[in-house]
Amino acid sequence: MHSTEKKLMYASLLQTCKSLTEGETDEVAVMATLACEIHHAIPYSHWTGFYRVTEPNLLKVGPYQGGHGCLQISFDRGVCGKAAKENAVQLVDDVHSLPYHIACSSSTLSEVVLPITDATGQVRAVLDLDSNDPAAFCSEDVEGLLALLERVKACYET
Repeated sequence: MHSTEKKLMYASLLQTCKSLTEGETDEVAVMATLACEIHHAIPYSHWTGFYRVTEPNLLKVGPYQGGHGCLQISFDRGVCGKAAKENAVQLVDDVHSLPYHIACSSSTLSEVVLPITDATGQVRAVLDLDSNDPAAFCSEDVEGLLALLERVKACYET
């Protein structure tokens, strides 16, 4: 999918997600809706979901679409843990090149993980997308997904 196509896809997705979640303040409800919409809109993502910070330095699986996910991930393991620990987007073209990658699915070849923070800058969750294609995600995905995650961040401000 070309850059222009991705930008159009994300613009449409953002419009849909805003209308579906307007006025909703429950983070899990918003996450579930976003996971569903993102997963069905992005053909190169075979797993789309959230991991929530449930206790210090620990992520637990939240709403997702796709096969099973890891139930919990500590901040010192995997791409999701690294995103949460560093509060930084992780864009991974080849997961097999990372010694710390956790293979929840053996078919995953690339991944993008985006941290979600509250108003104080504390990481509250991460959004994880996995693909069976190498280098499936790019800066347009990051930009589009960050815009969508503003809906989740808004839940932490109420």
